[in-house]
Amino acid sequence: MKKHFLSAFAAAAVMGALALPAAAQNVAIVNGKAVPQARVDALAQQVAASGRPITPEIAAQIKTEVIAREVFMQEAQKRGLDVTPDFKNQMELARQTILIRDLFADFQKKNPVTDADVKAEYDKFAATNGGQEYHARHILVDTEDQAKAIIAQLKKGAKFEDIAKKSSKDTGSGAKGGDLDWANAGSYVKEFSDAMVKLKKGQTTDTPVKTQFGYHIIRLDDVRTAQLPKLEDVKPQIVQQLEQQKLAAFQEELRAKAKIE
Repeated sequence: MKKHFLSAFAAAAVMGALALPAAAQNVAIVNGKAVPQARVDALAQQVAASGRPITPEIAAQIKTEVIAREVFMQEAQKRGLDVTPDFKNQMELARQTILIRDLFADFQKKNPVTDADVKAEYDKFAATNGGQEYHARHILVDTEDQAKAIIAQLKKGAKFEDIAKKSSKDTGSGAKGGDLDWANAGSYVKEFSDAMVKLKKGQTTDTPVKTQFGYHIIRLDDVRTAQLPKLEDVKPQIVQQLEQQKLAAFQEELRAKAKIE
């Protein structure tokens, strides 16, 4: 009898030891249903990803929130809200969103932007934006006659900046006296850039310059060698841009391969 009792006790002790880890994985039992620690961990990860530190106080709030959600979810299920068409549609949309997010994250993890990719993109940018930069001003009007009248006023001593503020259709630069800031010639439409690069510092066009936007009077204030940012200063932006390009190409490839009827 004593031997059987000890055996039963030992078995109970073993079962209890095995049950401890399982119980430790739950944060609560709500109406007989276990609430796993994994839910708390997942919500904590979301909070941390938003930039909030997980302090003991925040951790306690997260646990309370997870338990409250279980309470509310059970009540919703009692009312049959988990079998309505709207719920099923919303769940399908959520499932798709999560799977697509994970697909794109997996693609980016397996196809990272390399330092060689960044350097090649920077070199391409430098080749396009290198050379000379021009600091110009302009006044934009609708008709050639208006432009000619303004040129005549300028020749009589009128101030370019004042006329730009008053008469330019380009209200953005007009408010700044026609100032277009520093830019390379390729930043402008061909007719504008061709006329601008022929000017000397301080010179204004003698005749109106017609473009698709209207008629321009252009003044060139200064010229300098292009000031390009250092690679290390723009690397994060280049990486982000290349990641977006790679992902867009991946998405387009999947669409092209899909059989859509």
